[in-house]
Parts: sequence; C-alpha cells; structure tokens
Amino acid sequence: MENLLVAENVYKNFGKFTALNDISISVPKGSIFGLLGPNGAGKTTFIRIINQIMMPDSGKLYLDGEPLQAHHIQNIGYLPEERGLYKSMKVGEQALYLAQLKGLSKTQAKERLKYWFERLDIGNWWDKKIEELSKGMAQKVQFIVTVLHEPKLLIFDEPFSGFDPVNANLIKDEILQLRDDGATIIFSTHRMESVEELCDHIALIHNANKLLDGKLNDIKLTYKSNTYEVGLICSNQKQLKNDLRDRFVLSDANFKTIGDELKVNIKIEANQSPNDLISYLTTKGQMNHFVEVIPSVNDIFIQTVAKK
Repeated sequence: MENLLVAENVYKNFGKFTALNDISISVPKGSIFGLLGPNGAGKTTFIRIINQIMMPDSGKLYLDGEPLQAHHIQNIGYLPEERGLYKSMKVGEQALYLAQLKGLSKTQAKERLKYWFERLDIGNWWDKKIEELSKGMAQKVQFIVTVLHEPKLLIFDEPFSGFDPVNANLIKDEILQLRDDGATIIFSTHRMESVEELCDHIALIHNANKLLDGKLNDIKLTYKSNTYEVGLICSNQKQLKNDLRDRFVLSDANFKTIGDELKVNIKIEANQSPNDLISYLTTKGQMNHFVEVIPSVNDIFIQTVAKK
C-alpha cells in the first residue's frame, strides 16, 4: 500500500530530555492511523514536527513522496487538542479568515463554509462570537476550519473532546466520510473505543520510543491467546469445571447472559483447534455461548506499556 506520510529515524531532544527516539512511521494513503501513547509519550512532539511547528534534531519526513517542506502545510489540516480560536471574533468572520490563510479564495471559502455550516446544523452561528459558544459548539467550528481546504492529510488530536455522545457520533461519521472521500487521517486519542471504531493502522509510542506499529488486525492477531469464552448448561457445574481444568487452562469469565450456565474462559494449545474444543464441550452439556476472546486496543495498550 502506498504511503502518504513517511517518517524515518526521527529524533527530538529538549536539553537532556528525549522526546522522540528513532521514530519511523509510515501512514498509508486513505487510512485512519491511530497514534497512541500515554501522556508525555512524544505524540504531540511528533505531530508538531509534521506540522513544522518545530523541526527534528535528525531524521527525515516525506509527504506524498516529497521531502516535507514549508509549502506542504497547505496539504495538512490540524485539529490540536488545545483549541486555538479567537474568542472575541465572530464565528463566520474567523472561519473565513482562517480558510483564506489555507489558500482558499474568499468566494471558495464562503461556498465551502455554507456547505459545512448546513451539514453540521450551525447555519445560525455565523454572527455569534466564539466566547458565546459552548466547548462542544466551538469544537464544531474548529473541526470545519480544519477540513475546509480539503487537505491530503488530516491530523485530529482528541477530536471528540467537549462533545456529547450525539455530536461525538456525528463527528465520527464525518471522519469516516472524509476517509472514504480520499483523505488520510492521523488520529490521536486516549479513547480506545474510538480507536476500535475508526482506525485500521496504529502506532504506540511510550517514553519517546515506538513499541508497536502496523495494521490493527495484524497486531490483534499477535496478541490473541487462543482463549474462548464459553457458556454451558449442565447438571453439575462444579464437576464440569473440574473436568475442564484437568484438560485446559481455565479462568473465570464475566460475560453477560440471561441464563444460569457455567461461564468460563478456556485456553487451548496451539496444536488444538476450536472445533476440537466445541466437539468436546457438546458432550458435556448444552453450549449456548462460544466466542473467541480478541484483545481490545485498550488491553494491548495496557499490556504493552506495562512491560516497559
């Protein structure tokens, strides 16, 4: 798959503090790329380098095959975690001004702002001041300003901050549509459920170092443990649990059902198949739940960071 953004061996130090240590990341075109890590990991520093707010001490970055240069900022849209709207300016006046800074003519900017204001149902906000808006309302304006010039690369840092569930879902759908329309998106967040819903590739940075990088599904495959949630209805749960413990690695399960079945997690060996397990279980009782335990992004995040 062709990459839109490539970072090679990027280093950044602030005095004796290392913010980025030999970071190499490739962001495929048309993907939503999750940039993950605890607070202080180096994510914001890396994003600022992409936006040329600061420069790396060493390493190279390429955008669409070209070495990253000043003019490429027109091809990038950046929604920072710390919002930067002028509170005393009117919404329309400010959006128009920022759109022209991104290279749009006044006519183009007005046409696109009209489209987005109607799309996000904020058409009556044009003459309101930012300070009159709630945090979530101001966030909608900032989102529009970020995407208005239709950049190749969009960088969203905690884009759902300040939104209620309804508007968070609205922005999530807009992000997916932008991806479908051809944009490449870097998505930085602490909300792991959003990563599950949106991202197809991820990288995990911790203490300035990259710990994980790749397709989300491939990473999940490497972290899965051949464990299955099982629910069985039987006459003697205690005896069955003992029988299962003699043959498999067993642990308690916490999934929800409406019955009174035995609930366990069963781990099988690499040379065993799920079909073998199912065949055995059906001789022991009525099986009404059988699901492979796939590690969540949150599980992978915690497990990987805890090792370092």
